[in-house]
Amino acid sequence: MRASQKANSQTAKTSVRDCSFREIHISGAEGIYEEKEIENIIREYTLRALSHPKGSPDSIVISVEKIVQTPQTIKSLPVMTLPCRSSLQSQGMIQKLLKNSGISDNAINTAFAVTDNSDAMRGAALVLSGSGRRVEPDKVRGIRASRLGISKSADKILSRNLARHGINTATVKEAIILASKVAACPQVIAELCISDDPDYTTGYVSSRKYGYVRIPHMKKRAEKKGGRVFFLEEAADIDAVTGFLEKTPVIINSVCPCFGARTIYEIIDSPDR
Repeated sequence: MRASQKANSQTAKTSVRDCSFREIHISGAEGIYEEKEIENIIREYTLRALSHPKGSPDSIVISVEKIVQTPQTIKSLPVMTLPCRSSLQSQGMIQKLLKNSGISDNAINTAFAVTDNSDAMRGAALVLSGSGRRVEPDKVRGIRASRLGISKSADKILSRNLARHGINTATVKEAIILASKVAACPQVIAELCISDDPDYTTGYVSSRKYGYVRIPHMKKRAEKKGGRVFFLEEAADIDAVTGFLEKTPVIINSVCPCFGARTIYEIIDSPDR
């Protein structure tokens, strides 16, 4: 599902197809489901789009596609929360995690330029981990991690693990599923995500090395900025990365632990991640 709004649409006199009006992303969601679940999922996605805090969409597009390729099965990333008191402190924690994952200062600065932009991309930026160069083919659309889901048994375990720490929400679960698929791409080193939802200030840094690290106060409440960045190996095959993220179906069928709150040093030095 993709819901969007045309900028200045209330005063626009032209068709909503007029390319002179900038499209604002309102809401998005997707998953891999059984055929019998489709009707309920379409209703759920529609209600989500219509009640989003970013505003009422002008367009809601829901696509249903049959998956013919057998999905790859993966584990979810381990989950933890890194307590932070302010957006300034969280920025320092983001830098520590990314630097310890092998991401250069140039790449981190490029990523912050993406996430500090109030004109959020529809998808993710691809940033090379050394040079910091952006390599996604379309700088407006970006790259969308797609064709991802979780088995019913794994979903129950994940929900139970998250509930123990008071974070069993659709927002958190969907982010973990997406981040787990992204981390399963061999040429992706890490991901940074800050929601462009003005009411949601918790984001994450994820990687195979440290897992899914939730970080509160990544931005101030009511700020509309946000974005998503995938950090790639410097010599990454961009076509292969794009093909995996957008076209290869992946389902989580087993779940790693949820550790609760951890300090930055516990995360970096932990032997059990």
